[in-house]
Amino acid sequence: MQPKKQQWSSKIGFILSSAGAAIGLGAIWKFPYMTGMNGGGAFFLLFIAFTIIIGLPILIAEFIIGRGSGKEAVSAYQTLAPKRIWSFIGHWGVLGAFLLMSFYSVVGGWVLIYSILSIPGLIIKEGANYPELFGQITGNPLITILGLALFIVINIIVVSFGIQNGIEKASKLLMPLLFVFFIVLVIRAITFEGAMDGIRFFLQPDFSQLTTESILYALGQSFFSLAVGISVMVTYSSYLKKDVSLPAAAGSVSIMNIFVSLLAGLAIFPVVFAFGLEPAEGPGLLFIVLPEAFSMMPFGEVFLSLFLLLFLFAVLTSSFSMLEIITSAFTNKKNRSRKKVAIISGVFVFIAGIPAALSSNVLADFKILGLTIFDATDYLVSNIMLPAGCLFIALFVGFKMEQTLVKDEFLSANQFSNGAYQTWLLLIRFLVPITIVIVFLNALDII
Repeated sequence: MQPKKQQWSSKIGFILSSAGAAIGLGAIWKFPYMTGMNGGGAFFLLFIAFTIIIGLPILIAEFIIGRGSGKEAVSAYQTLAPKRIWSFIGHWGVLGAFLLMSFYSVVGGWVLIYSILSIPGLIIKEGANYPELFGQITGNPLITILGLALFIVINIIVVSFGIQNGIEKASKLLMPLLFVFFIVLVIRAITFEGAMDGIRFFLQPDFSQLTTESILYALGQSFFSLAVGISVMVTYSSYLKKDVSLPAAAGSVSIMNIFVSLLAGLAIFPVVFAFGLEPAEGPGLLFIVLPEAFSMMPFGEVFLSLFLLLFLFAVLTSSFSMLEIITSAFTNKKNRSRKKVAIISGVFVFIAGIPAALSSNVLADFKILGLTIFDATDYLVSNIMLPAGCLFIALFVGFKMEQTLVKDEFLSANQFSNGAYQTWLLLIRFLVPITIVIVFLNALDII
């Protein structure tokens, strides 16, 4: 059966739920280590610029497609441009969500394992070697695959029964708590001796550290953090009422995303420099630094456990949206059981995620163009599929979608003027596509 049409109960519920879909591994896990590997402050500044100038207009565009059609990702494009090839954008999004979730769930499994271990206090110990602990967990194929499986099972259960009411209610409580815990962690981090070196690394731009590849990574990170380019937000906004301003909602999500990224950097880099760790540590950076910081706090084990559980929720809300896109795409037009489709989709994601889970152990020496399977999948999705998806969406909304509908959706709720609409339209038609193409060509050394 087709899923019953649902709506968000409030504007704040939609914004926090959309933020939950966006603020997961992108802002909390991936942003710090990508910043550490790409020069610090210059990368952060570029990330902010791309988020505001490119990511925000795309987020508004996805909201317009979703609410304007009232459909999930694939059907939205078919409804708005029937008998045209543009429906491939929805299929591109489903494929992107599938690949993204395959390696995303591996890290989700790491967070889940850390959360389970933190409850009885098995992480923070006297004389503990946190880099070694991370290596032991990710280096064990049974543990990584078990974490992957458990993480996907949670997703299947939630998506099988529908996620809108659960996510909205939980987001209203848990997303603000995540902000509070991050602020507490930042306050502690900046009090360590040597913390200022980390703050300078993070906030003081050194543009000599940037490369053409770093620019592509910053663009990809802005899309990854906002969950744009694979039509996640098309599905979410299809449940939104007409009395909500889409640009205002998108602005709120973008600001929260930048703020969480700022908090993540201020929580991580002062500790990295204070304890002589390597900022370019890579994907394991967060799992090494967080226990180190919490170990220096009173009741650190309790705070670490609570923070990891909240972090796990943020990761899950993002993965729910990915599995929801895959599931809804295959239940929309045919009389299929949502539960069965969610299970089958989850099983395929699990199978696809196994090579990425084994990239840190038995398949560590297997490389694709010099990258592990995990890193290659991440690169493909973050730096190729997401920017390309954003390019397709910009061209679709800017040139192919009915412009009267686009304008009506943008100006709905009467919070923005026609001048704001015209400015956004110029960005989505010209600046966004041109910037994405230039960054792509630069990264390929074509220009």
